[in-house]
Amino acid sequence: MSTTTEPFTPQAQVSKRGRIPFIWLIPLVTLVVGGWFAWDTLSKRGPLITITFEGGEGLQAGQSHIKHKDVDLGLVTSVVLSPDASHVVVKARMTREAVPFLTDQARFWVVTPRLFAGSISGLDTLVSGAYIELLPAEAGGRSATSFKGLELPPVRISNAPGRTYLLHADRVGSVSVGSPIFFRDLNVGEVLGIDVGQMVKDVTIHVFIRAPFDANVHDGSRFWDASGISVRLEGGGLKLEMESVKALVLGGVAFDTTDEALATPVSDASRQFTLYENRQAANDASFVRRVQMVSYFPGSVGGLAPGAAVTFHGLRVGNVLGTKLEYDVAADTIRTPVRFEIEPARIGNVQGMQARGPVENSKFLVAHGMRAQIKSSNLLTGQSEVAFDFFPDAAPASLSQEGDLIVFPTTGGDFADIGRSASELLSQLNRMPFEQIGTRVSALLGNANSLVDGPELKTSLQGLASTLQEARTLLAQLDAGAGPAARRLPEIANSLQSTLANANRLLASASTGYGDNSKFDRDLSHLLAQLTDAAQSVRVLADLLNRHPEALIRGRTNTGLQ
Repeated sequence: MSTTTEPFTPQAQVSKRGRIPFIWLIPLVTLVVGGWFAWDTLSKRGPLITITFEGGEGLQAGQSHIKHKDVDLGLVTSVVLSPDASHVVVKARMTREAVPFLTDQARFWVVTPRLFAGSISGLDTLVSGAYIELLPAEAGGRSATSFKGLELPPVRISNAPGRTYLLHADRVGSVSVGSPIFFRDLNVGEVLGIDVGQMVKDVTIHVFIRAPFDANVHDGSRFWDASGISVRLEGGGLKLEMESVKALVLGGVAFDTTDEALATPVSDASRQFTLYENRQAANDASFVRRVQMVSYFPGSVGGLAPGAAVTFHGLRVGNVLGTKLEYDVAADTIRTPVRFEIEPARIGNVQGMQARGPVENSKFLVAHGMRAQIKSSNLLTGQSEVAFDFFPDAAPASLSQEGDLIVFPTTGGDFADIGRSASELLSQLNRMPFEQIGTRVSALLGNANSLVDGPELKTSLQGLASTLQEARTLLAQLDAGAGPAARRLPEIANSLQSTLANANRLLASASTGYGDNSKFDRDLSHLLAQLTDAAQSVRVLADLLNRHPEALIRGRTNTGLQ
């Protein structure tokens, strides 16, 4: 059985599912990436704020940034003039991170290179360009989008811990915004500003002292103006005081806390203090108890200015408050009262006297001879002072009062003593017999003239002239006679030198011919020995003849011992 195989015929099938071409993946990825970037940008985008400045120095739209501690918080989008052309309106787009800082207490200023408060800032803008600095508020505040920029950077550009205090002064002096605050020669703060609202009464200066130095400010602390140089002429010489070069240029304030002030509480923020003129005034302010007095001095009170010292035995016990001229109705004359104050706390161990009171104490001192007088404290500058001292020979005086003022009796000062001495000197000069002295001097001069014109003096002068002439002739003769001898001195010296040389040679020859080891010395020694023997023989012969004279006739018998 045969099987017939039909050939296979392929059949095409059409699929109904469509395919996306690969080329369309590129715009799809681009869209996704762009959407992500757009979402990222919008998610980080902050509000649009407006800042007004007096001028737009260095600001450029699209380039200038807003920063805080070098962190970018926004970008300037436009810089335009206000409709009235009085200021510049800057619009900036902030980042979302800057939203918490945008309160009505935030401060903005343009950072450019400038010298402020003794330091140079903004030098980095020479390369990067100007930018706007944002200083957030310490705490509190409402959200805001419109701000008024500062023309100068604030003194405190950081929220450093510390306290702000208020200083009251009669005048500002050299203190300005940014002036340093010194404590024991250390820079511990700065002046924040000057309040002009109460200038009719005084000047209020806001100062900031950083932690931990603010803990040294107590209620008993004293502040003073440390600007400039203080020059004083004291007993030890010229004394110059200066807080620092920075305080000299920028002005400055200094404060100190004494051991007594440490017992007072630590001052809270916004505590008010008095700013004294100098350190001496601040030290004097620590003496709270004061006794007001007045004295009427005879004569001039020149050189006695407010602030002059009141001393006792050369030590300061108070200050002069002022002087003035007034008419004394009772005496019908013009007098000069000098008002001053005494600070009893300057005198140690006065607790026992305080119970009696200042009036009774003053009466006791006046009864024992204490008086006030004007003395010169500086001869170069002409300054004077009120000096207290005891005068045992002082005329009796009583103490009185004028209201609350104690009228202290006085005595003549240095100028009165000088005048009295001058008067005594003139009196002594007037008592001198100048007429008799003149007569005697005239007589003496007449006698001197007669002696000069007399013949005796002329004869004496002529004799003196003859003597001088003879002496001159004698000297000439001596000079002429001594000349040849002086010329022969070299020849004589040479002869003496030759004679000395010959004498030396003679002595040397004698030493050689007749010395200890010479032939002459040996012969002489032998001769002396022979002479000694001969002398002994003669002695024996003489002795023999003395005993046997007959031997001279008979000769020697040789019969034994003779």
